[in-house]
Formats: sequence, C-alpha cells, structure tokens
Amino acid sequence: MKKQYLPTKICVVCQRPFAWRKKWAKVWNEVKYCSERCRRNKNNPNAKSS
Repeated sequence: MKKQYLPTKICVVCQRPFAWRKKWAKVWNEVKYCSERCRRNKNNPNAKSS
C-alpha cells in the first residue's frame, strides 16, 4: 500500500494530521496522539509541540 493511501487521524493535542503506522496496526482505533511528546502533554493541550 502506498503511503498516500494510509489512513490518517488528527492528534488531539497538536491538531496535526498523522498517518497509520505498522506498530499501531492492532490498536489503530485507540490511537489518539501522533507522538510520545504529545502523549506526555495530553493534560496541557496549549503546549503545542513544534
């Protein structure tokens, strides 16, 4: 499957789109954050990562 056809979601912290990753294959429906940094900042949504 080409990268452009992978499903995407919007990160609940930084509001940026992120694409499906193989390591998330079994839990894609539960994924909310684009990165570990956003997951750590989940309680502070105003701290946008750059």
